[in-house]
Amino acid sequence: MREIDHSGFLNVDKPLHYTSHDVVALVRRRYRELTGAKKVGHAGTLDPLASGVLIVCLGKATRLSEYIMPGRKSYRARVRLGATSSTYDSGGEINESQVDTGGIALVDIREAIKPFIGEILQAPPMYSAIKVRGRKLYELARAGQSIEVEPRPVRIDSINILQWNDPLLELDVICSAGTYMRSLAQDLGQALGVGAYLSGLQRRASGQFRLGDSVALETLLNEEDWWRRIVPPHVALADQTCVALSEDELAKIQNGRAIARRATLGAERVFAFTCDKRLAAVLVPQGELWKPHKVFISQS
Repeated sequence: MREIDHSGFLNVDKPLHYTSHDVVALVRRRYRELTGAKKVGHAGTLDPLASGVLIVCLGKATRLSEYIMPGRKSYRARVRLGATSSTYDSGGEINESQVDTGGIALVDIREAIKPFIGEILQAPPMYSAIKVRGRKLYELARAGQSIEVEPRPVRIDSINILQWNDPLLELDVICSAGTYMRSLAQDLGQALGVGAYLSGLQRRASGQFRLGDSVALETLLNEEDWWRRIVPPHVALADQTCVALSEDELAKIQNGRAIARRATLGAERVFAFTCDKRLAAVLVPQGELWKPHKVFISQS
């Protein structure tokens, strides 16, 4: 009988004031208690002052995080106008603006938002984990160093105004991975001429993972039947190019050999599954063939 594989993904609703690392450490402890395995990671960091969808990877699925992270994100963002923050969020040093926000109308906000829709260049906040010359920006910031950070290309598909109740603005944002909501709040405040910072954030979706399907961290850690929460790779990768392998193709891949490339597939990679939906390998093109890049099923 084939051993049960508890690899896959957990859609965790991360609570406020927990780092992504905190969540991984707690899940790892529980995962090890119940399965004996301890390989746990996450796909896409969420700041301590943000809540919502955090994708936790279990077992062999930790080798898939790079394919899960680029999924499109959805956020509910609360922006405080009329003040700025050293970290661009409520965790930094707050400086109240001398400019009155009472004269800002919805039409002004809508106009200010327009330049941020589409492909844009966005400068990450100094207090971020991006590395420059081998050091994380937040380490440099805490040491009192300030450097020029090169803007990065991101895509913002939509920004919808949910509520404007001076001085708080609530937005619904759909964007690419790598987009900083803190930078968006800061930049929007500059565009309006009153300053702003991110006062609250909830990630509502990351790729195929939705907040409505997530599980609270506390619930997860106390469930005996936690395994029913695991999202298998064939579901998590449903929006990717996938193929089903024949027995002969599976045997070749398990031996490190390439298989014939199917004419209809022009993707830079494909995810190959067995007939019973177990992830067998990640394949990449090699001329007229698909060669194994990562293999997940060894020979029995």
